[in-house]
Amino acid sequence: MTVQGVPGIPTAAVSRLVTYLRILEELERAEVPTTSSGALAERAQVSAFQVRKDLAYFGRFGTRGMGYTVSVLKRELTRVLGLNRSWSVVIVGMGRLGQAIAHYPGASEYQFGYVGLFDVKAELIGTPVDVPAQREGVSGSGLAASAQPRQLNIQHIRDLTAFAQQQAAQGRAIDMGFLAVPPEHAQAAAQSMVEAGVKGILNFAPTLIQPAQDSAGHERGLQEISDEWRDVMVENVDFLVGMKRLAFYMLNPQLRDQDPEEKA
Repeated sequence: MTVQGVPGIPTAAVSRLVTYLRILEELERAEVPTTSSGALAERAQVSAFQVRKDLAYFGRFGTRGMGYTVSVLKRELTRVLGLNRSWSVVIVGMGRLGQAIAHYPGASEYQFGYVGLFDVKAELIGTPVDVPAQREGVSGSGLAASAQPRQLNIQHIRDLTAFAQQQAAQGRAIDMGFLAVPPEHAQAAAQSMVEAGVKGILNFAPTLIQPAQDSAGHERGLQEISDEWRDVMVENVDFLVGMKRLAFYMLNPQLRDQDPEEKA
């Protein structure tokens, strides 16, 4: 599988880029000035060739025989991953999982700022929730201590579109939505996000989100995605999938290093 809109770049390579960035942040905190593809590979549990191949998708980094300057490579990977800008995020589904996501401080360190919380349960509407203050500047070490948490009141999901329009009018359009609802409500909640103009959905519900089909195309027997869904990206985070895959590889350790996507 390749990155949408960027042919030739495997999604697995992007996932490894996130790992390399985490390693570089650790090296920077340890005041290590330079590193190599071999050192990154050892920490990331891949080959040095894989590190060089992954980085080559996005540009030329480092100097042959000299390795990489940690601060420079970290800055460049931060840019490539889009973490040098702010991202406005809403959470739909404020049960236990949604609350845990809202309280997680790590998101603000990478400029993901929660701007709205939504649910359908009457007893939750209006409840204040502490969320991390969004930090300014790039991610990684060197940031100032986190500011005090701020509070957001949970709103009804029927108000999501109006809220998104208000945000856009103020120059703070919603970029992403985190979906933390029961699976039977995930499709409808995702549709509400898309109708509100959200272009990126991180789906924590244990079900696949299906893009809405174009009604005119459907009448002609064509499977065409509706215009509102055309540029929407959906990333699924299913804990059960991870647990099942872990169980499989624990029973079949000889196959662990033969996953073609991991080698893509």
